[in-house]
Amino acid sequence: MKPSAIALLAGFAIILGTTVAEEPNKQPAMEILKQAPAEPTEKIVKTDEEWKKSLTPEQYHILRESGTEPANGEVYHEFKEQGEGAYHCAGCGALLFSSKQKFDSRCGWPSFYDPAKAQNVTTKTDLAGGRVRVEVNCAKCDGHLGHVFEGEGFDTPTDKRYCINGVGLKFVPTEK
Repeated sequence: MKPSAIALLAGFAIILGTTVAEEPNKQPAMEILKQAPAEPTEKIVKTDEEWKKSLTPEQYHILRESGTEPANGEVYHEFKEQGEGAYHCAGCGALLFSSKQKFDSRCGWPSFYDPAKAQNVTTKTDLAGGRVRVEVNCAKCDGHLGHVFEGEGFDTPTDKRYCINGVGLKFVPTEK
């Protein structure tokens, strides 16, 4: 391939948010743990400064400022490739979701039809952005996870789609 064609492809890849070749030693966008973190037994309360020290800037934006990661980003593509395992809160380690309830809704974000541990997930009405949605939060640290939608017609046992920011999760693969 001619150098000009390679440069053109690289330019398109940058615009589309992809890379032509994988970067060596690149870290996954969603943190992967070898074992499950300790589950918090009580509510986790930290100052903003403490949260900023314990989270990456992306995690802080999502979990503490109710941000949203880009649709169809690196985290979403990693999520689709992950096998069996559990998804824990990146803020406090609480078990939130499992690969058993995961499905590909093709929405551009990790999707689950039910939490793995319902007492670790809370919901509340979200009126931001001029529309009514249901926000999903970690019950242990109040971290913003995403939103849940109902009645979209997915062939799942609950007909719910927990649309979750993958940056706010840590994945623990099931040992084989």
